[in-house]
Amino acid sequence: EDTFGLELEAVEKQIQELLGRQTELRERRTALESARVSIQRDTNTLTTSTPCASLHRCPSLRRRDTTDPGQARPRTSPPPPPPPPPPPPVFEISTRNRFAPLRETERDAVIVGDSIVRYVCATLAKGKVHTHCFPGARIPAILKDGESVCVIVLHAWVNDIKLDFSSLIETVRSTSPATRIIVSGPLPPYRRGHE
Repeated sequence: EDTFGLELEAVEKQIQELLGRQTELRERRTALESARVSIQRDTNTLTTSTPCASLHRCPSLRRRDTTDPGQARPRTSPPPPPPPPPPPPVFEISTRNRFAPLRETERDAVIVGDSIVRYVCATLAKGKVHTHCFPGARIPAILKDGESVCVIVLHAWVNDIKLDFSSLIETVRSTSPATRIIVSGPLPPYRRGHE
């Protein structure tokens, strides 16, 4: 228990040191950022339209150098810091989906149904299969305009009725006569003695 207490104290001491270091680093970062902003402000300052005054002084007003040649000259202000580097180049990033043409191609087969076909994933040896899931929808609500496919699998459940199927089949036949239509649905319940 004593070693646990000592370890806990050591960890707390390390945490306090790290927090102090974090505070110090944040202060340094703030100082650097403010210095960078002031440097940028100084380099980006616009010139005014005031006429430029001559920087040459009159020789009579010029101060004579009173230092000995052997003595070091007094230090002048430090040279200005170099200008900040230019911002990095902006690269154009393409946001186009390179697989979009695959999605836009015609499908070989379409499975249409209500929530019963939600997780149906079918594949063909060649071609593309797409599943349309419309939970709780009736057949007239799930017809898609302009979709031409080779095979349509219609999976019916309780929301569909015979009239809707016949109208759907007629609509599909009128839009694309070469399309094969497969109607899928629950099998009738098995009743003993009624075979």
